[in-house]
Amino acid sequence: MNVVGLLLAAGSATRFGSDKLLHPLPHGVAIAVQAAKNLRAVLPRVVAVLRPGAEEPARLLAAAGCETVFCPQAAQGIGASLSCAVRAAADADGWLIALADMPFVRPSTIAAVREALERGAPIAAPYYRARRGHPVGFSARFRELLERASGDEGARAILAEHEREIVKVPVGDPGVLRDIDRPSDLAPPVTV
Repeated sequence: MNVVGLLLAAGSATRFGSDKLLHPLPHGVAIAVQAAKNLRAVLPRVVAVLRPGAEEPARLLAAAGCETVFCPQAAQGIGASLSCAVRAAADADGWLIALADMPFVRPSTIAAVREALERGAPIAAPYYRARRGHPVGFSARFRELLERASGDEGARAILAEHEREIVKVPVGDPGVLRDIDRPSDLAPPVTV
């Protein structure tokens, strides 16, 4: 099954204070590059969608093995980026939609979501402690809906409308919930 990773990297990162995609993690790898590497460890094809003018992140993501696409409508919200990404990989049998500001998702989690799609799930999502996380997988059946995504919700409305079709993939990976919005989000999580 031809499952393509879609790395949404076109946000403005206004809450972070600088380009968070380029911000290094403690081991020196940029946030977006680590997210891309995690996808590439599992998926042979990853398409990264960026806002116009994001030349340096595009260069780094290309070096990490991603195809890069600039979305002219990126300022309209994550839905426009998602739509652009799906159109760029329209020949796929399914997509794993990942966020470039989520560098802590384990490759084993990405593989588990991909495997759920390969077993016929219409939609698959990782769940950590009963909370849905990322990446979310969609079968090609949802191509038209994903291509029409708009606004700041991305695929949220599609997930709500098709909630009963989501195959829940239980994981022991807190990274599926951990996105980086502010520099303080890089602090190690508190374990309970």
